[in-house]
Amino acid sequence: MSGHGFHVHGPHDHELEHAAQHNPEGMAGQLAVLTAILATVGALFSYQGGATQANAGLLKNEAAIKKTEAANQWSYFQSKSTKQSLAEFARDLAPEDKRAAYQAKIDRYETEKNEIKKKAEELDAESHESDVASETQMHQHHRWAQATTALQISIAMAAIALLTKRRWLEWATLGLGGLGIAVGVAAWFHV
Repeated sequence: MSGHGFHVHGPHDHELEHAAQHNPEGMAGQLAVLTAILATVGALFSYQGGATQANAGLLKNEAAIKKTEAANQWSYFQSKSTKQSLAEFARDLAPEDKRAAYQAKIDRYETEKNEIKKKAEELDAESHESDVASETQMHQHHRWAQATTALQISIAMAAIALLTKRRWLEWATLGLGGLGIAVGVAAWFHV
């Protein structure tokens, strides 16, 4: 080789270039690094999947608690309605001088019912919001699980590529790993 940019290949140069391009040990090194990256990303995705599943369960429990509280309020509303109906019946049958007292009870029950109804409707709305949030978390959990699965399959394909020394399997590993990462990005952005 000359120092003026002119290069003459020696007899072994072609073999070295060929070995560098098709060397299974080079492929093994690439697959080892790729597998380590995919496993790390997969572990992060798996953690996020578990966290979103736990959040979904907590939100579902919160929805059930709010629904029970709302049902209790509706029962209380019904008991006030029953008392109001009995007071109306008593007022209609009572002598004129006692009707005002029954009317006061009727008015009080109506006010109490309106407050109870408002509280029950608020609890129903909170329950619905928690249900919707739970479903959103479950959707995100499924995305994380899909991403993790794609990465796990990609890691398995890397092992097969290494054992069979098939370069196309290395490309398939990269493709599936990229798909898994793309699905993980979709989960991150709640898509």
